Amino acid sequence: MTVTVERGGRGSRGRGRGTGRGVVEARHPAERPRRPRDSYALFLLPGALAFLVVVVVPFLMNTGVSFTDWQGVGSPEWSGLANYRELMADAEFWASFRHSLFMVVAMALVPTVVGLVLAAALFDFVGKHFGSRTAAVLRACFYLPQVLPIAVAGIVWSWILAPENGSLNEVLAAVGLGGLQQDWLGDPDLALYSVMGVMVWVQLGFPLVVFMAGLQRVDPQLYEAAELDGAGWWRRFRHVTLPQIRPEIYVVLLWCTIAALKVFGAVYVLTKGGPGGATDVPSYFSFTTFFEKTQVGYGAAISTVLTVIVLVLALAGLKLQTRAEDAEQGVVR
Repeated sequence: MTVTVERGGRGSRGRGRGTGRGVVEARHPAERPRRPRDSYALFLLPGALAFLVVVVVPFLMNTGVSFTDWQGVGSPEWSGLANYRELMADAEFWASFRHSLFMVVAMALVPTVVGLVLAAALFDFVGKHFGSRTAAVLRACFYLPQVLPIAVAGIVWSWILAPENGSLNEVLAAVGLGGLQQDWLGDPDLALYSVMGVMVWVQLGFPLVVFMAGLQRVDPQLYEAAELDGAGWWRRFRHVTLPQIRPEIYVVLLWCTIAALKVFGAVYVLTKGGPGGATDVPSYFSFTTFFEKTQVGYGAAISTVLTVIVLVLALAGLKLQTRAEDAEQGVVR
């Protein structure tokens, strides 16, 4: 419905006279065109429904099961906080959690540091002296383990680290270092470090690619000014590269730390938590408790605690990143 309001005329004399500059049209609210923001919810709806069905509902169901004593068959028996009290006193859980801290070192800290140095070397040295195509090929080689399924990578590394006829032990024997041959995955003192080494190899390509992408947005004039001032590679890396790609460093550390806390496939394929629980991690501990020991309620409690830890860590990391970015821009919240 359109309402026409005429100004500047008396009665009916003003109608149709002049150029109509005094005519104002007021549209009914229902006929007003929608703002673009009003339609955004339609595009977000499928993702929100998928998140609700795939993440929220299973998490709530798992949390509910964690308050029960259930073997997977029959009716669950309500046990309240008994599973969580048992979990707090479970030495196996805390041992698996300590192992996950080692995985954080192998999958987050070491790949971030090494990936940062390699990215700077490929971008600042290899790209300039050997061409961008050579740097791209090397980047793809480092990223290849990320493309391989973790089951395939784990099987290959189990062959390499096998105590008998394993490639690593054969190479050591061939170069006269047979005394260093070990049962890399079967020795409780070495198994965890062997898995950590494999995970460094698997995880290295992700930060490398992210950092190289971040370096492409750095103003080249900053490097040129540093070179004119006589700064060497290390000083340019420390005073130009690191400050400029700080957001990428935050993202990589947060993403890789969460991946380390959730690691499961590599442990399952390489050691199955052994020998003697030497490589057990919370996700695998929850799996064996849930499916092999059929302590469904207790396994659900383990996975619930792990989910809460990951969620709190993610929120804290995002908060720290936002605060650091605000500090750089001089924003006070």
